[in-house]
Parts: sequence; C-alpha cells; structure tokens
Amino acid sequence: MAASTQPKPVSRSPSYYARQRLFQNKPAMVGLLVILFAVAVAVAGYAIMPDPSPNANNGMVQIQKKQPGFNTQVLHIPTAFGTGQKTNPLTALLFGKPATHTFLPIEGYSFRGDSLRVQPFRSNNAMADQERVYALRDLVDEDGEGTDSEGYKAYVEAHKISRETFWLGTDKAGRDVLSRLILGTRISLGIGFVAVLISLVVGVTVGAVGGYFGGWVDKLMLFLMTVVWSVPGIMLVIAISLALDSKGAWVAFVAVGLTMWVEVARVVRGQVLSLKEKTYIEAAQVLGVPQYRVIFFHLLPNMFGPLIVIATANFASAILIEAGLSFLGLGVQPPAPSWGMMVNEGFQLIGARAGLFLVVLPSVCISVLVLAFNLLGNGLRDAYDPKIPISNA
Repeated sequence: MAASTQPKPVSRSPSYYARQRLFQNKPAMVGLLVILFAVAVAVAGYAIMPDPSPNANNGMVQIQKKQPGFNTQVLHIPTAFGTGQKTNPLTALLFGKPATHTFLPIEGYSFRGDSLRVQPFRSNNAMADQERVYALRDLVDEDGEGTDSEGYKAYVEAHKISRETFWLGTDKAGRDVLSRLILGTRISLGIGFVAVLISLVVGVTVGAVGGYFGGWVDKLMLFLMTVVWSVPGIMLVIAISLALDSKGAWVAFVAVGLTMWVEVARVVRGQVLSLKEKTYIEAAQVLGVPQYRVIFFHLLPNMFGPLIVIATANFASAILIEAGLSFLGLGVQPPAPSWGMMVNEGFQLIGARAGLFLVVLPSVCISVLVLAFNLLGNGLRDAYDPKIPISNA
C-alpha cells in the first residue's frame, strides 16, 4: 500500500496568526510606520536638529515670529567659553551641545582693515540698529587659519558668516520651530512610554491581586479604583506638584501615569476573574504552586494580547493629556519644548503673521502621532480576535 503523500498540517501558535492579521491590516501598518519614524526622530534628536543647543533654546530676538522659509545671514561670535570645549558624542546626542557662540542676524557686512563692520538685521517696524564693529582676531577660533589680515578675512567669511534658513519659521523668542518640534517628539514619546509603564505596573498589580483573591481584598481594590477614577487628571497633577513642591517633565510623567492605571486594573481584574476558574489554574492550586507564581506565570501571560491593546490606546491618551497639561502650564516647563506648550505660545500670537503656523504645526504633529497609535491599537485589537479570518492572498 503506497504511503500517503498528503502533507501534514502545520501547527501554528496563536501569536503567529495574530501577527498575520496585523500585517494584513493596512491602516495599522501605516500607523506603525509613523510611530517608527517618530521613534527614529526622537532617538536622533539633537543629531538632526538645525539648532543642537540644549532644549533648542538658541533664540535670536531680531528674527522672532518669522514665517516658514525665512532665511538671513548670521554672524557667529565666539563666547567666553571658547570653542575648545569638547562634548562627549553621547552627551551631545542626549542633551545637546553647549553653545560656544552667540548668533547675530545681519543684513550686510564689510571689512575695513583688521575689523568687521556689520549691519544688524532690522526687525519688522523697528529702526535699524547701529552698525557694529568687531576685531577680526576676536572672531577667529584658537585653531583658526591665518595669522594676517587677509587670512583672518578668509577665515571669518568661510566659518563665521553663514546663511541660515528656518524651514518652519521662528517662535516669539526667535528660536527655530523645526528644532523644537523634533525635540518635542522625544518628550511626547518619553512621557507616553513612562506613563504607560507606570499604568501597567500599578494597574496589573491592583487588578490581578483584587481579581485573584476576591472577597474583602477585591472590594478594597474596587474602592481604590473608584476613588482614583473620580479624581480629574488636572487636579491630580496639581496635587502631586504641590506635594512635591515642583513642576516639570518628571512630575508630569508620574501624574499622567497615575491617572491611567485604573482602566488597566479594571481590564486585568475582569480577565483574572474569568481565567482563575480554568482547569489549569485549579490544577496549579491543587499542586501547591505558590500564589504569586500562579498570578505572574500562569494568569498574566494569558492577558498579553489585551494588555498590548490597552497599552497602545493609553499611549495615545498620554500624549493628549501631556499636551493639554503643557498648554495650561502644568506640564513640561520652559525652555524644554513641548508640543502642547508650543500650541499655547502660538495661540498667544494669533494676531501675528506667524501665529497661525505656531499653532498648526505642533497641532498637526499631535494629531498625526495620536492617530497612528489609535490605528495601531485598532489593528492589534483585531489581530487578537480569533473570529477574524486570515486572508490567503
């Protein structure tokens, strides 16, 4: 009798089918690509910013509130710190490079002997500043080329005078909007990650303990969830700020995380109440498996899918909450750039020519990133639904 040539069916894990459903969801893939692009921008940070100074805070008041595409000549004037300072590459990537120059927008310049005469940029509706004179030797760095007047002139023209373009314009302090938007990506993703991490740790712990032990422990956890759920997020931020006598990014991180754990706890509690009646849990209890191992090694791994979905949704919510708090002045504090704070600055300048751009640009960034997380969250929800078929195309 001839052996059967029919191939044996391949056994796949549930996670394999979840990935297949996710990959076939085009909106979710678009959202994932946007998120990966935002993460790449946040990681690169200062390395790709036109203004790599800490917090992108290098402002030139002469060119404040300029529209996108504005360009001008800029004179680089060495500061007392000099240019001999060396910055660790990792430190520069994480925190930026300390400014070794001040920058002066100019309309024109000329050389006269051993000096440079410049005409500062004239702001809108403002009288022109008086001509300024700088000794060429004072503008040359320690490693500068040339030791005579002609050598100094060539060096200054090549290294100390440049034409700068502000692709997205400048804000009310004359700072580059593009650089602050790029750095704002790092703050938004950072606060989302920390807030989601805090909400998962607290929510999973409270929900798992309440759902598993039941009785008065469950009632206590439900009471705690109800109380926290009833407190507005802004009030909690104010309370934490007063308790810690501080306002800043890390306070906003903690406050946003502590306002989001209740939803996680409710989902985990419901899942635990359902799963703890399963046969394999009863078998583990009969065999004397410690309760913490039953919770963390038998119950929680079976909630991986729902937790990923809720974490993705909370990531989007955290970005919105942080933007709202920063808009109200309760979140990230100046000079650190936050998209919500940038919207507030633009809102105060609605009457100015560049006010519209200062409102629209960070608002679009917030909307696109939140939409990306929502699309990915919807895709993950469908991916972990076994009732949705997988296309063979």
